[in-house]
Amino acid sequence: MDTARRTPASRSSASRSSASRSSVAVLTGASRGLGLALARALAAEGRQLVITARDPDELASAEDELSRLTTVVALAGSVVDDDHRAELAAAASRLGGASLLVNNASTLNGSADEDADPLPSLATYPLPDLLETFEVNVLAPIALTQLLLPQLRQHEGAVLNISSDAAVQAYAGWGGYGAAKAALDHVSAVLAAEEPELRVWAVDPGDLRTRLHQQAFPDADLSGLPLPATVVPAFRALWRTRPASGRYRAAALLADAALGSGV
Repeated sequence: MDTARRTPASRSSASRSSASRSSVAVLTGASRGLGLALARALAAEGRQLVITARDPDELASAEDELSRLTTVVALAGSVVDDDHRAELAAAASRLGGASLLVNNASTLNGSADEDADPLPSLATYPLPDLLETFEVNVLAPIALTQLLLPQLRQHEGAVLNISSDAAVQAYAGWGGYGAAKAALDHVSAVLAAEEPELRVWAVDPGDLRTRLHQQAFPDADLSGLPLPATVVPAFRALWRTRPASGRYRAAALLADAALGSGV
């Protein structure tokens, strides 16, 4: 138990006197796909970024692009590594403290073997891979959020957890990934209840033309799927208008924006 945790009332009083909204955002899985698209949008708004991804070359490429727009600290590593998460939190603190955390890094099946079945059934799911799926998709986001909570509280910040329709729909082969995303949804809801002065959103971005989606269907032609950049306006609406904590679908957010009703 966090014995230093303050009551909502005391936090409210403190926040009114000292809270300020920083420009620092921390993004995981930020070197490609939806993570990079969100990083580009935040950088274009002048947010300072702390970004991470496993592949150092891809992350360096993202850093080179984003640093033309804003201050970027790029730290390659795995979100399941305790020391790496601590480095991310420290980097955000040095920039002034995070006001937005985007937990985007995910694994489809938790396997390091490129020849592994991309969508294993639960009957044959290798348990080490299932454990890694939950480590990356649920436990690491919880752990990074814990480290950043003091900064997020100070700046009345927000946590954005990237979810999936597999969290609420039962698709054969998606049991590990879907169960982990369902757990992340529930974690988001509980965190929102425990941290009422923050915003905690779980967002289903929909089917996008990403590497993870291609990994799921290696022989499929995904050229008809939308690119990640097409759903960025939905996320931009979230962090700009700060609607109530909850689970959202990007498609619904985009529809609301098109109707001019806001979020």
